[in-house]
Amino acid sequence: MIKHYILSLNPTAKHDWDRCILRDPLTAKRPDIAKLIAEAVGADTGSYLVSVNIEVQVLEQAVVSHAEQLSLNIGEVSVPSQLREVA
Repeated sequence: MIKHYILSLNPTAKHDWDRCILRDPLTAKRPDIAKLIAEAVGADTGSYLVSVNIEVQVLEQAVVSHAEQLSLNIGEVSVPSQLREVA
């Protein structure tokens, strides 16, 4: 199963939970990793020993300007104006 998410990193965020955010690109909801694994295993009741392989490949990086970084630090949401592809 391959899933795509948007990872937002802000090491200067006021709260710990805002420093590293993983979101679905279409719904913007945070993924429930345990639920995704349960869906892959199936619906049978029981305990499972599972192996989960997480492979991270950066497809694109949004460049955040200094002004946008300042607005992120005060809690505003802004959309980056420039996108840079990462090979």
